[in-house]
Amino acid sequence: MKLAVMAPTSTASYFSAVFVFLVAFNFLSFQVMTASGHAANDSDYLEFMLNLEYLDGEFYSYGVFGNDLDSISPNLSQGGPRPIGGQKANLDPFVTEIIKEFAYEQVGHIRAITQATGGFPRPLINLSSALFSLVVDLALGYPLLPRFDPYANTVNYLIAAQALNYDGLVGYVYINANLNADAANRLGASLLGVKAGQNAVVRALLYERANQTVAPYNFTVAYIVSRIAELGNKVTRGGLEEGIIVPITLGAENRTVTNVLAADTNSLSYTRTPREILRILYGTGNEYVPGGFFPAKANGQLASTLVI
Repeated sequence: MKLAVMAPTSTASYFSAVFVFLVAFNFLSFQVMTASGHAANDSDYLEFMLNLEYLDGEFYSYGVFGNDLDSISPNLSQGGPRPIGGQKANLDPFVTEIIKEFAYEQVGHIRAITQATGGFPRPLINLSSALFSLVVDLALGYPLLPRFDPYANTVNYLIAAQALNYDGLVGYVYINANLNADAANRLGASLLGVKAGQNAVVRALLYERANQTVAPYNFTVAYIVSRIAELGNKVTRGGLEEGIIVPITLGAENRTVTNVLAADTNSLSYTRTPREILRILYGTGNEYVPGGFFPAKANGQLASTLVI
């Protein structure tokens, strides 16, 4: 089946319409935050991770159980609002078991960070199909018809999971380099180890399907993963993300086009700062303007003060 698209009258008019949609879709007014001069400490960095653990965890929990993380571990959210728009995904049995494991792992991560720092209530999280569809439209540069639905099937869900999980991975690389106390280093390294493993599994599953057509459109899995990566690079204005297939000049030692693990010329992980992470997860390109996956902003001292 060929790709059905809505042809915008112009690129400018389309993206103007998208911006209006994004503002309306956030449900809450944008709030501009300013730095307070607070110097970031280990607790601040670990709490910033908590936002990403909630985000990934809720996506996995809804994907396999059709419910939030409190259904697995009561009061895990510390009274925070339930996510917007999460749904049970139509996953194949093999991937269902993997995502179920991921959801349980996120519960442990949230518990560990909360025990170490005191944590905070779950921020408002937007997991709606409409938001993921908007991200894909922006990545492609035109709106898809029918709209992209991350919960429709295994392939769509893995594409969405990669977009979320990768930000946690590269954010944790940066944070781990800035932790000082031994206990914080141990916790940060342990979180990074599992986050990197989750991302590797998702990317490997996508690579296995790299040349598969994303139904009902006429582009492949590899193509859309690359376009979403390019969008992330533009929005963050820093850090780097790559698709699952790259030109051989970007492959490991310039000898392979396989890119299951995105890495630099020395095969070391890329990194993104908390500012860069917020730019992409807010979807606004501005770390001071919440929206997207965190329509009421991320929680914690670091997200509120943005001192780095």
